[in-house]
Amino acid sequence: MNATPVTVAAAGLSKRFGGVAAVDGLDLEVKSGEIFGLVGPDGAGKTTTLRMLAAVMAPDAGTVEVGGVDVVAAPEQVRERISYMPQRFGLYEDLTVDENIRFYADLFGVSPKLREARAARLLDASSMGHFRKRLAGQLSGGMKQKLGLACSLVHAPSIVLLDEPTTGVDPLSRREFWQILYGLRGEGVTLLISTAYLDEAERCDRLALLHAGRLLYCDTPAALRARMPGALAEFASATPRRLRDALAHAPGVLGVLLVGNGIHVHMDQAGRLPALQAQLRESGIACDDARIVPPSIEDLFVALLGDEGATP
Repeated sequence: MNATPVTVAAAGLSKRFGGVAAVDGLDLEVKSGEIFGLVGPDGAGKTTTLRMLAAVMAPDAGTVEVGGVDVVAAPEQVRERISYMPQRFGLYEDLTVDENIRFYADLFGVSPKLREARAARLLDASSMGHFRKRLAGQLSGGMKQKLGLACSLVHAPSIVLLDEPTTGVDPLSRREFWQILYGLRGEGVTLLISTAYLDEAERCDRLALLHAGRLLYCDTPAALRARMPGALAEFASATPRRLRDALAHAPGVLGVLLVGNGIHVHMDQAGRLPALQAQLRESGIACDDARIVPPSIEDLFVALLGDEGATP
């Protein structure tokens, strides 16, 4: 069986701004036809990495190839075969939805016939087919992002780079946005997406967890969750902050995270749960339920960032 070819490859990729290393010796491989996620807090290096991969910014060190082309040696060739959607995509607010798509199609030399067919498909997939004559400046935030994606895809690129495309977008638009991405993956398009939403990270085929410009881990969501040491317990309560404060420094507790109407408690072993429940009862703090649960990517990432000794 042949291995899936690598579409994006970076080795020792580095970028500094003054004395700060935005990206520090990053090694990365993205396989053809997968949704690959870059996950990390602000300042992790996600945007800088995408800019270097998109040939928008030159690296200070390292090598990077996209679609088999050396990004540093032939940046124009890279730009011809990819689509890069930055956090603030350049829509023209005084143009209609159709006019924006036409503008970007003309930039890439897409014929009117192909443009119309692709625009109709993309807009219908994002529930925007009825807004083609509306000015972009009159669209909601979620609709602007979906229009930005349509403009980015009208020339049918094989590799798409998306920088936090759903930030500030309403839940329904986020779901529609991801439906479009799944459809693209089904067509063999390679997608590299950065996100600050860790629930979205669960939807990727593979993830790179970044922190301070460095790669912590890279694997499938399931494999990453399996790497979390100890055990995780979920406590449900009407007063989750009281639970957090009461258990944060209990024996065997490695970390506590507020999650909805409760908390997730990272413990060194599952056997700690009865003692923690007893501690809450003795303190007079109500707890509706407590049970061992599988960790999420958010739980894993919080645990990693809380461990100063974490190494790749």
